[in-house]
Amino acid sequence: MNKARWPRLDLQSRLQGWQSRSAASAPQSSHGPVRAGWRRKYLAASLGLLLALSTAYVLYCIATLPITGGLQVEATQSALTFEGAQGEVFAARGVFKGDRLAAADMPPHLAQAIVAIEDRRFFDHIGVDLRGILRAGWRNSQAGGTREGGSTITQQLARLMFLSQERTFRRKVQEALLALWLESQLKKEDILLRYLNTAYFGAGAYGVDAAARRYFGKKAGELSLAESAMLAGLVRAPSQLAPTRNFGGAKERQETVLQTMVETGALTAAEAEATRAQPVNLRTPPETPPGTNYFVDMVAGDVRRLLGSASGDLTLRTTLNLELQRLAEGVIERRFEAEGTKKNVSQAALVALGRDGAVLAMVGGRNYEASQFNRATQAKRQPGSLFKLFVYLTALQRGYTPQSVVVDKPTQIGEWEPQNSSGRFRGNMTLRNAFAQSVNTVAAQLGDEVGTSAVIDTAKRMGVQSTLPAVPSLALGSAEVTLLEMTRAFGAVSAGVQTLEPYSIRSIAGNSQQALYTKPGAGSEVTGQLGATRAMMIDMLQSVVNEGTGKAARIPNVAVGGKTGTTQEYRDAWFIGFTGDLVVGVWVGNDDNTPTNRVTGGDLPANIWRDFVGRALPVVTKTSPQVARRNTDALNPGTALTPANPAASPAVATGADTGVRGSADVVDLATLAVRGRKIQLEGILGDDDRRAVRALARFLRRREVICEPSGMPERYRCIVDGQNLSQIILGAGGARATPDAPAELLASEDEARSARVGIWRNM
Repeated sequence: MNKARWPRLDLQSRLQGWQSRSAASAPQSSHGPVRAGWRRKYLAASLGLLLALSTAYVLYCIATLPITGGLQVEATQSALTFEGAQGEVFAARGVFKGDRLAAADMPPHLAQAIVAIEDRRFFDHIGVDLRGILRAGWRNSQAGGTREGGSTITQQLARLMFLSQERTFRRKVQEALLALWLESQLKKEDILLRYLNTAYFGAGAYGVDAAARRYFGKKAGELSLAESAMLAGLVRAPSQLAPTRNFGGAKERQETVLQTMVETGALTAAEAEATRAQPVNLRTPPETPPGTNYFVDMVAGDVRRLLGSASGDLTLRTTLNLELQRLAEGVIERRFEAEGTKKNVSQAALVALGRDGAVLAMVGGRNYEASQFNRATQAKRQPGSLFKLFVYLTALQRGYTPQSVVVDKPTQIGEWEPQNSSGRFRGNMTLRNAFAQSVNTVAAQLGDEVGTSAVIDTAKRMGVQSTLPAVPSLALGSAEVTLLEMTRAFGAVSAGVQTLEPYSIRSIAGNSQQALYTKPGAGSEVTGQLGATRAMMIDMLQSVVNEGTGKAARIPNVAVGGKTGTTQEYRDAWFIGFTGDLVVGVWVGNDDNTPTNRVTGGDLPANIWRDFVGRALPVVTKTSPQVARRNTDALNPGTALTPANPAASPAVATGADTGVRGSADVVDLATLAVRGRKIQLEGILGDDDRRAVRALARFLRRREVICEPSGMPERYRCIVDGQNLSQIILGAGGARATPDAPAELLASEDEARSARVGIWRNM
């Protein structure tokens, strides 16, 4: 059968056939008006539907306006500004609210700065600025991201007062509607004033007056143009630009504000340039010294105790001596770096009290960021032999004297048999010697004789608030107490008072600087028999340091009294001691209560105590010969090289080495090359960190260096611009100090370590 053949059509023929059929089936021209009318009806219906949907959405946005939205600030929360003992601000916490400003209080340049940078057409639009939105959209598209906002000041106020911070289209519509409503209800000046009283300026400051007080320590009406421009630049990104954490970013933003003010005619170019050159000084340092946070936590609790739920911004004059604080932190870290791992000890605490109970320094742990638990005030640990203070003091009150004869012998009280750490017994000995050598059996016998309840009563009267169980082993420190409790008890003995009340706040003032609280005077001196008893106790405490278990705490030419404490299996080690002006307590151990590597109170704690107190006394008395020498060097850096003053340098006196002066090349951080001579800097450990070496080389470029023998073998003290170069390097965190460095160099290292700068940044 033959297959049917389909006609073969080329592509051109097919296209022509399709066109013919289309033409034949097309409607006649008489139907054209019908089709056009249908299209118009369809378009009108679509527009009507779109308008109805838009209206419905706007009504929905209005119906869902949050009644309780907007900026929520706890009304009763107080903002706290912390000042050290000398009035220097070192920390701030809480929400700063300041005073609400009236129109008369507003500096004109502040309003101009805000309008220029945030909404330059503020006085021309009706609450929503379409031109500003288009301009922001164009600039953001050119920048490839969000660089400029299109919200007006009125819209921002609407968001702050009524809306949440969510980023949705509905919120933007609500924001625009509220802005239009606000413009219909308020004058432009009132809108601007409310905005400045409400906006967040970073670092916990809400409102421009709060920001002025927070950053510059003054009212908003007292702001300079430079300060106003800096504040105006913060509202766009307050958390990122807060000058206390990003001063460089805040300064750059200030310059942008000034340039914008020139563009809007608020300033001339010359005025803006002069303002850029004006210094802006912060009241609060860029970052709170990390170690002071333990003290700050304690003070915040004291404020609640003293004032209750007081609201408003408060300024606290505290007792903290920042120089002693840095010294305490540095001493502990240096000791732990050298011995901590070897001795299996990871934590420490230190409390330094003045004679009147003022807390001068407090170390609550080695790293606040890792643990906010304050081991000086919150940790309760067994004090061991430290508790014998109360046993012996009670015995002295019952008629014993330091010369009374006691017997070191095997002792059993009920089922308890105390043992001496040495494992042997000495027989007859004086009470003074038994205390100095911390003999356990004698303390147990005394405790049993005077009665455990009497020992507890003595401890309570002297400030121990922890629970003390009435068991025989209490005499050897089996109860748990805090370091602050024990330190205040030793302070009471040193000061000759019944009890010493530690305090951390000298005064509290509000925004108007009115005194809300002032510390009452110290307690009265102890007299009579009680005073004589304390005198005998002081003599026995001094014997501990002079010939007993606390020998490591001895300071040349300084009378020191104190007591060691060590608990079972070496889990805790203590030393608390005092001089005429200071009482200092030190504890070391591990948070998990694991044993240390045989650390006793006369070991690491006594060494830390000596290192700290030996360098703290000149700070307290301000009579340090080292400070005098440092001042002399700074004022007259060339005198030591002058032949007419041979006594200034041992090397000059012998004619051996007169030093060298000139420009310097940096070999490493401890070595300079000056006129072909290699000079080893005093007190600096060498490090060839290339970045640090380059930084030092840039600093020394075109500066004359004056170097003289320091008295340390082959080490030189080099002066640059009147300052000790070793101090400059250590103070910037550029290197570590040698163990035998002079006290002023160790203090510079401690300051850098406390501030976490340079090599200490990530430690």
